[in-house]
Amino acid sequence: MLRFFNGRILRFENGPHITEDEVHISGDTIVYVGPATAEDKNRFDREIDLHGNLLMPGFKNAHTHTPMTFLRSLADDLPLDRWLREAIWPNEAKLDDEAVYLFTKLGILEYLSSGITASFDMYSHSEAYVAANIDSGFRTVLCSGMNDFDADPTDIERDYLHYNQCSDRISYQLGIHAEYTTGIERLKYMVSLAEKYKAPCWTHLSETKAEVEGCIQRYGMTPPLFLDSIGFFNYGGGGFHCCHMTKDDIDMFADKHLWAVTNPASNLKLASGIAPVARMMKRGVRFAIGTDGASSNNALDMFREMFLTTGLQNVLEDNPNACPAAEVLEMACVNGARCMGLENCDDLAVGKKADLIVIDLNRPNMRPLNSIPNNLVFSGSKENVKITMVNGRVLYEDGRFHIDDDPAELYHKAETFMKERIRR
Repeated sequence: MLRFFNGRILRFENGPHITEDEVHISGDTIVYVGPATAEDKNRFDREIDLHGNLLMPGFKNAHTHTPMTFLRSLADDLPLDRWLREAIWPNEAKLDDEAVYLFTKLGILEYLSSGITASFDMYSHSEAYVAANIDSGFRTVLCSGMNDFDADPTDIERDYLHYNQCSDRISYQLGIHAEYTTGIERLKYMVSLAEKYKAPCWTHLSETKAEVEGCIQRYGMTPPLFLDSIGFFNYGGGGFHCCHMTKDDIDMFADKHLWAVTNPASNLKLASGIAPVARMMKRGVRFAIGTDGASSNNALDMFREMFLTTGLQNVLEDNPNACPAAEVLEMACVNGARCMGLENCDDLAVGKKADLIVIDLNRPNMRPLNSIPNNLVFSGSKENVKITMVNGRVLYEDGRFHIDDDPAELYHKAETFMKERIRR
């Protein structure tokens, strides 16, 4: 048993609110949230005095490509189409399972130091990727990225069945890389899987103007409407990016209760566009937040994503309250979990998984405490993350990682790989 006490607790039921309760954890599960009790304290294996700091649900990175840490700052200053074809795909072809395992672990270190407790990840070399997450104690949801370059798309069904039962921290959802990289026959195959398993489907969606224009030329419809026309969204799911959404696209998303995941830093860096988050939310579309990969961001930092999400909407709508900080915080914690199918990780409540973080409020950037939620979104940073816990296990605490790997050794292996395989 573990006890967090003498601090502030951020919960999201009926909107974000803060209490001075304590939290008890048994194994991987929260078993008590409430006032201090007179129970025998000897039953706790560890008691963590928060010293007035904040305990809250961890951030959920709702769209990323974790192993792409190997391309951080290597493929900059290019638009999306050239970035993919000239820099990303040729270098990704040089990866093997060992490299994916290594660079996934490097990404997990960054997630932990940023207070991220789960990722929604689209990448290849699934076995190596999953092994890195299991060995690190991290939680992840894989999303298939089927496209026309896959040797055998039927592997997706095998992976869907296997990874949804291999670990309580691993799950798998159906998806394609994008409409523009996936031909109609393979799209129909994905729809058949969704129908067979009554499962949601995901994809990169309306990320650039060129993507939208190309789809209209091919099918006479925007990507969201085309995919919906063939049954892609019959069982839910949604899209990553969603920068160039028409009114009809937005209406369809709202009517079908789909999720949109915004990736503001990546979309700014690649000059892809700004997702109309505030406009879509006003229509009833549900949003989560993702970092995208480190090759297009280049940081896996939810604090930066939250600030950009609200700031860009204020400018886009010419309204300083277009996307309030409290709503953005909920996107990063609660909505991310729910869109990923992790409803048992979305809040601090009895029966929920112990995926949580401790935020240091005793730092200059968090004082005064006029509004803790606003401080987190507008002035918070990685320096405020004291503890990151996943599934009841502390994986990061006070600058130290607890994942059974020496970070310095991981850094050395990463540099060696880049020198010998990429930068030679």
